[in-house]
Amino acid sequence: MTTPLVEIDGDEMTRILWQQIKEKLLLPFVDLKTDYYDLGLPNRIATDDRVTVEAGEAAARLGVAVKCATITPNKKRMEEYPALKRLFPSPNATIRSILGGTIFRTPIPVDFVEPAVRSWQKPITIARHAFGDIYKASEFATTEPGECTLTFRGESGEEKTVTVQKVTGPAVWLGQFNLDDSIRNFARACFRYALDSRQDLWFSAKDTISKTYDGRFRTIFEEEYEACRPEFERLGLRFFYTLIDDAVARVMRSSGGFIWACKNYDGDVMSDMISSAFSSLAMMTSVLVTPDGKYEFEAAHGTVTRHYYRYLKGEKTSTNPVAMIFAWSGALKKRGELDALPELVSFGEALEQACRSTLNSGKMTGDLAAMAKPGFSVTVLNSEEFLDAIAKDLAGILSK
Repeated sequence: MTTPLVEIDGDEMTRILWQQIKEKLLLPFVDLKTDYYDLGLPNRIATDDRVTVEAGEAAARLGVAVKCATITPNKKRMEEYPALKRLFPSPNATIRSILGGTIFRTPIPVDFVEPAVRSWQKPITIARHAFGDIYKASEFATTEPGECTLTFRGESGEEKTVTVQKVTGPAVWLGQFNLDDSIRNFARACFRYALDSRQDLWFSAKDTISKTYDGRFRTIFEEEYEACRPEFERLGLRFFYTLIDDAVARVMRSSGGFIWACKNYDGDVMSDMISSAFSSLAMMTSVLVTPDGKYEFEAAHGTVTRHYYRYLKGEKTSTNPVAMIFAWSGALKKRGELDALPELVSFGEALEQACRSTLNSGKMTGDLAAMAKPGFSVTVLNSEEFLDAIAKDLAGILSK
């Protein structure tokens, strides 16, 4: 390797597996160079969360990062970590605010798990616009009759006011927003990813109801598509817009193999639906892509707290590390691609091939064994045994 990867370590069981993946699957085969940042909660406490900002800045500078799952602290965590004096924001949100970009999540298919939707033959990638909407909304409740208005005051002094609703009794209210720049970056990232991965791009919203808000999303996507149209047509790719309810119906009847771009809430819900229908979050890749070509790879799941407490008691856990391995392989392939290192790209591909061959031979963790189709011969392994099996397959692939 020439340019280092930004390595962002995390918490609990995923932190344990992170080190084991490096020891068993990476360091014996690759001259691994990383710019390391420890985002384990104890180090975030020690640095008053400055380390999270530093990790995001490093990802922006070096262009490719790989991240372990991290704790987003709540009040219960303050009891568990007495030194935690304030609730730090989500590390993912902090890093995303530095990088911008769009999250793309794709299931990792295996031969022995059949998708819940029988027509799906290829993975469906969800592109989620992880900014604004309900996640940045302001809301309140009222208890008496009255009228609610929405007002914008421009720096020029101009005001715009609309009546939201007049009510005769108790009510709840919600005001949300988005930014043209963020929507445009979302669109550009989606088109970039579609071209890079040679997949059709679908985009869905509800502009028949939300004519201004969702209508702005549609307009910006269509504007950005015009810049990409020649390349899409050259590659034989398709982009189209449809209403979110029509998109759901089309997706359920499709054979898969495309990118589905969704607004923030839609993407949040649909990514979980897609992952569970193919298998689970432990079998789903997640990559943040910025319009200017920065990448952050991670697993789609959390820190696996329940298994971590069992691990602390000395128990062997059968925790599925596949999505974490694919985060590393994705980052290595992208670093190799950007730095013109075909050997590094080939290693990332071999690592993914070793995971699939191990799984398809019947060796797997307990979560996948429970999903295996009838008649498939399964050997349930703990996490270390599973990683050892992958390492053996990887060595065999690399020796050919």
